[in-house]
This record gives sequence, C-alpha cells and structure tokens, in this order.
Amino acid sequence: MVENYMVCNCKQVSYADIANALDTHKNFENVLDAFEDVQKITHCSTGCGGCHQKVLDIISQIMMGH
Repeated sequence: MVENYMVCNCKQVSYADIANALDTHKNFENVLDAFEDVQKITHCSTGCGGCHQKVLDIISQIMMGH
C-alpha cells in the first residue's frame, strides 16, 4: 500500500483521492483522458497548476499497476 500524501495543496487532493477517482472510472484509454476525468472529480491542478506533473505521474503509476 502506498502511503497517502497531499498532492494538490490548493484543492486539498491526496494520493488516495486520485486513486479513488480512478477506481470509479476504469475505462481509460490513456493518461490524459484519465487526468481530465480525475480533474473533474477532484478539481486537482485547477489552482496554481504546480501539481500537474505529479498528478500525471500518479495516474500513470496507478494505471500501470504500481
């Protein structure tokens, strides 16, 4: 189990929030589609945008099963 931590400080979105958003929408073709859906659910990376790459990396890791 990966330790839970805050990914998006502006919107208070944690790793678990991102993982849970992905669990509710499993029909992803690619990371960018997944990012858009996660963003709609959690609003991550809609403040300063500083976490954009971190969110993409986390989505990639989860989709690859890591």
